[in-house]
Amino acid sequence: MRVLIIEHDHVSPPGPVAERFAHHGFEVVRTLVVPADKFDTPNIDFEFPDPTDFDVVVPMGAPWGAWDDASIGNWLSGELEFIQQALDNDVAVFGICFGGQLLARVLGGSVTRAPKPEIGWTAIHSDRPDIVSDGPWFEFHYDRWTLPPVATEIARNSSASQAFTYERSLGVQFHPELTEDMLLGWYGNGGRALVAEDGQDPDALVAHTRAEQDKALTRVNELVDAFLRDVAKLI
Repeated sequence: MRVLIIEHDHVSPPGPVAERFAHHGFEVVRTLVVPADKFDTPNIDFEFPDPTDFDVVVPMGAPWGAWDDASIGNWLSGELEFIQQALDNDVAVFGICFGGQLLARVLGGSVTRAPKPEIGWTAIHSDRPDIVSDGPWFEFHYDRWTLPPVATEIARNSSASQAFTYERSLGVQFHPELTEDMLLGWYGNGGRALVAEDGQDPDALVAHTRAEQDKALTRVNELVDAFLRDVAKLI
């Protein structure tokens, strides 16, 4: 079996998500949409592969808006078409943060700016803790989806819908893949200032992430396992 992981920027690796797919015997194929030298001018041309070459596709997070054609329209429309083609051909989709928002758009929902960002380790309420636990999960987003009418919401909090399923696909608003090294990579690319602007201590957030990392790894492993077993039905 093969999984395609779509990384939208150079400081957002799939980390333990990719490792768990590999644990289950998947060939992990990674593709990067916006390289480091184009980060400030991300509206580039990008050709997405044929989704039918894979059993699962995992569109991951991004620092840009899933609604922002002005910034990323050259490839945003192509990725929406790619996800639609995956769904049309019964390829399972596991959308993470920006990727979950794209999945919501394809299914008839919408994505807009939220009244306030969610940044940091956050508890959610899950109707299906066997698939998505209550967390805490790491959040770093300024947008939120409107739930597609064809989807089933399975987790939420007072700020945003947090997870939904549709047939063999799952969208989550949080970042299960987050590690300390990944957070530090975001800090080196403007994230530290964004955390401070949110009124938080960036160093305290790193310390919290370091303390949470072992338990977070257990949660992400359980999440990937549940997605593959109960949603995508591939193991």
